Amino acid sequence: MSAGTHDVVVVANRLPVDVTIGEGGSLSFERSPGGLVTALAPVMESQGGAWVGWTGKPDIDVAPFEDETMTLWPVRLSEQEVAGFYEGFSNATLWPLYHDVIVPPEFHRAWWNTYSAINRRFATAAAQAVAPGGTVWVHDYQLQLVPAALRALRPDVKIGFFNHIPFPPLEIFTQLPWRRQIIEGLLGADLVGFQRPGDASNFLRSVRRLTGLQVRGPQVTVPGHWSRPDRTVRAQAFPISIDSAAFDRLARTPEVQERAKQIRLELGSPEVVLLGVDRLDYTKGISHRLKTFGELLEDGQLRPPEACMVQVASPSRERVEQYRQLRDEVEVTVGRINGDYGTLGRAAVHYMHHSYPMEEMAALYSAADVMLVTSLRDGMNLVAKEYVAARSDLGGALVLSEFTGAADELTQALMINPHDINGTKAKIMQAVTMSTQEKRRRMRSLRRRVLTHDVQRWADDFLGYLAMSVPTPPSDLRPGRHHGETTQGDEPSQARTTREEDAR
Repeated sequence: MSAGTHDVVVVANRLPVDVTIGEGGSLSFERSPGGLVTALAPVMESQGGAWVGWTGKPDIDVAPFEDETMTLWPVRLSEQEVAGFYEGFSNATLWPLYHDVIVPPEFHRAWWNTYSAINRRFATAAAQAVAPGGTVWVHDYQLQLVPAALRALRPDVKIGFFNHIPFPPLEIFTQLPWRRQIIEGLLGADLVGFQRPGDASNFLRSVRRLTGLQVRGPQVTVPGHWSRPDRTVRAQAFPISIDSAAFDRLARTPEVQERAKQIRLELGSPEVVLLGVDRLDYTKGISHRLKTFGELLEDGQLRPPEACMVQVASPSRERVEQYRQLRDEVEVTVGRINGDYGTLGRAAVHYMHHSYPMEEMAALYSAADVMLVTSLRDGMNLVAKEYVAARSDLGGALVLSEFTGAADELTQALMINPHDINGTKAKIMQAVTMSTQEKRRRMRSLRRRVLTHDVQRWADDFLGYLAMSVPTPPSDLRPGRHHGETTQGDEPSQARTTREEDAR
């Protein structure tokens, strides 16, 4: 296999563009917003980067093309492959398994076969794109087999993997029939990154139990093959963040501030506005949140129209049955609460099942007195960080589930166990009645963390660690040569104390 020309290649399930099919089948592409794109765009621009991913539309063949700052390298998926790889194994097997089996995962061999085949296809595309000695950064649970498949094709490159969702405890992970294959796939990387230290520990424990490889601290020694020496894989937490400075600037604009005032007027100028913002997903604890709010109304601790709740639930995976059932359950609960406690023209819960642009979200954050994050399990939860970044006025209060990655960092939030309804009710009332001085003290501390640990710092930390793991193949080793041919080993990555402290 011939090497590509790109020094840095990102591999993710989706390309960073939205694809529109026009009349006659013409395609147009528009850059989709996102923190990952923002963080990596400067690296891509300076180093001639490429991004490998699916267009989001099945059965479309698109050749690699140039975007504003990078080359986009589309991977084709058929309608049947989307059903098996994405909707099936990724989101009906791995997603519930990795989120503490909140709903039962499904295990189907046909899905696994499709997942394996698609991961090999992504690895092949990355191998074709990356330059000799380049860097490949693979993202998330849909592509856990890519590192090992890519290393087989291109042993000359540095490979990083970042898992954006939790990694489950051994007792849960071992339910997966293909558990060893997943571990071996991830061990193809030089650096495996996670959101929380506990996720890295879960991974290392699984490595020790399922492979018998030597694990010392955060490092795994992978034995060499034939004449290839041993190499070292490092697993460590790198908590992701947002482009906090940009979100702070957006929230400060006169247009957003005026819209925030208008939102409160449209809600009837209530004394207290509670806000929830989520994808409509069973991991987000939306039903728990609505139950808690309903009981606060029933107890008389909160009374509409003086208090109301706004719930934004953007559509998610609506072709998956469990998500359709969740939508029905949430909408029935909202209807019941509004029927019991709403008044003419004044709903107790304002429920929106669609997405909003960032300007509207910034206005909602600015208008809300209390932000409710009640996730039952969450890798990070960037909504919590967006709310903090939007509150330059130092107002508002964040009620945050302890089962989010954000809870490790945002320690001045009011922490809750969303399964504990009485405890959650008490924390919400604490947020509602908190003094202005206390709100400002907590929010000042939260903003300090979010503004200094932004998404650019996250990317720099990860890529900095990965750069310390330098494969040094001999000059006669070409990409794609057989494993048995002579090669020098990868240099083990070395810990840097300051970066390690930052990642915690």
